[in-house]
Amino acid sequence: MRDAGLRVTAHAGEAAGPDSVRAALDALHPDRIGHGVRAAEDPRLMERLADAGVTLEVALTSNVQTRAAASLREHPVRRLIGAGVAVSLNTDNPTPSATGVAAEYRRAATEVGLSAAELRRIARDSAAAAFTEAGRQTAAATGG
Repeated sequence: MRDAGLRVTAHAGEAAGPDSVRAALDALHPDRIGHGVRAAEDPRLMERLADAGVTLEVALTSNVQTRAAASLREHPVRRLIGAGVAVSLNTDNPTPSATGVAAEYRRAATEVGLSAAELRRIARDSAAAAFTEAGRQTAAATGG
């Protein structure tokens, strides 16, 4: 796939835990992992994600609904960011989750407690992880 210029995303680390994230890294070498929040349970795995530049597509509301996170206040996104893991905020499935990206950013600030600097970093990580030419340019400009 990469030989054809395609980038890779995988779904892991929501229900199955950190081992599923590790398996996705080993088998697929993805650029992004949908969810991946259970990686926060393993410091070495977070280090690996950060070193590899893999972005986790975090969906705060969905993660609470699926019980991948106990609550928004206890969501592991802050641990991931603190470990240097690239994170983007997403909706997962906006209709059943009754949310949108703007609402996820509001929740990240008001209920998770992320700072303005952390939210700016997430926005930069999101832009760099986009599977577009603009995303490639952002990644190149930011060292991603």
